[in-house]
This record gives sequence, C-alpha cells and structure tokens, in this order.
Amino acid sequence: MATASGESLPASTRRQRMLELIGRDGFARVADLGEAFRVSEVTVRNDLDLLDEQRAIRRVHGGAVLRGAAEPREPSFEESVGTSAAEKMAIAQRAASIVRPGSSLILDVGSTTAAIASALVAREELVDVTVITNGLTIALELEKAIPRFQVIVTGGTLRPLQHSLVEPMALTVLRELHADLAFVGCNGVHPANGITNINLPEADLKRVMVEAAERAIVVADGAKIGRTHLGRVASIDEVDELITGESADARTLDALREAGLEVVVARV
Repeated sequence: MATASGESLPASTRRQRMLELIGRDGFARVADLGEAFRVSEVTVRNDLDLLDEQRAIRRVHGGAVLRGAAEPREPSFEESVGTSAAEKMAIAQRAASIVRPGSSLILDVGSTTAAIASALVAREELVDVTVITNGLTIALELEKAIPRFQVIVTGGTLRPLQHSLVEPMALTVLRELHADLAFVGCNGVHPANGITNINLPEADLKRVMVEAAERAIVVADGAKIGRTHLGRVASIDEVDELITGESADARTLDALREAGLEVVVARV
C-alpha cells in the first residue's frame, strides 16, 4: 500500500489516511504504515499515540486496531475441528499426497494440519518419514505410524487452546533443523498482507518453520482467504504454495496467483 511521501503531507492529513487504512483492514502495523507513508517508525508511533488519545484507534503491540472493532477470538482446536471438516479433509489429502518415502517435514499445529497427520498415517506405503511438530495432538496422531515415522516434538511452553508448544525452546529446536517440506497453518492469507496469524507467539514459530523448509506450503480453508491478522508469518513470495478449499473467494485466489503464489484448490 504505497502512498505519497508522508513528509509532503500535512500531519493531520497523514493521520487521517492512516486512520482510513486501519479502518479498511481492522488494524495496521507500525512498520507497514511507515513504509506506506514513507516516514520513520518514530513518526508513525507519534501519530498513532495521538489517534489513540483521540480514541480513534487503540494501540496494540506492534501497531493499532480500530477502536470499537470486534477483536478476533482465537478458536480452540476442538472448535476448529468441526468447522469446514470436509474441506479440511480434502486439503489434508492433497497435502499428504505430496510426501514421499524418506522425506522430512515440519507439521504445524491446527485442525487442518491434524487432518494431514491422519492422512499421512493412513498411507501405509509411506516409510522412513521424519515429522517435526510443535503440536501435541498431532504428535499423538503420528505415534500410530511409528516405526515407519520418526516423530520429533519441539518442546517448549504449552498453549492450551491449540495444545501447541511455543517459546521458550521451540524456536531454538526449529532453527537447528532443515526439512524438505513444511505444512504451515494460519488464520489469514491476503494478496498484499501475506500470511498472518491471530496469536503472536505462534506466528513467530510459523515464520521459523517457513525459513527451515526447502518448500513451505500454506494450508488454509476458504474462510481464511482474504483475511489479515496481527501476527505476520510470511509475505506471499516467501512461501511456495497454498492449498485451500472450494469455499475460497475466487477473486482473491486470482490475486494471489497474480502475486506469484502457486494455488491449489482441493476438491471435496
């Protein structure tokens, strides 16, 4: 989102345009606003502080949200499992079909990636596969495939909502590994804003998963396409493929393809 140089705009105009951008997406990051208006992050923070004092926005870690806007609530793993179940299974089957004997892969937390774990276990011809995960539910599902699979759990602090392991320790382990594939979940995929997540500690981990894999594949049901959340995971050009479902908005998928992302729609 590029605009005229912020230095050439009156401060009041710049703040009004910042407010419009925050209103459009529900929130904005300091770094993105600085780039958009070509001003320093110090200037952005000062502008946001003033808008916060005026109760136009509310400052949050790393940026600002529109005051009065409903903040997204992270669903629990159990809630997510029952949502778009058929679509997630189709995504999982497509993702699992990519894995070959002898592969190493990182499997992120989430209901879609849990479905991938089940689909991998069901492939009895799949042997000598190493799976690294920070998800306890996923590790327990993969246990069924031992000794065909080697399962590595990152360790870390347990987050109850997703039964996931985060810092400390999880990032340290992932940074010491390199995998052929990473299947990464998220809460939002947007042509301009990239891959994002509601929870910041998990967003940090997902970012390292993308960096640690030869090929990073985002798995997201159609409800997440076109959405943006606070925690940045990766830009569109930092991931290799998106596997999504039939409910995804067709125009947004076209925009993602135009941005250079390989998009696969898994059919139920």
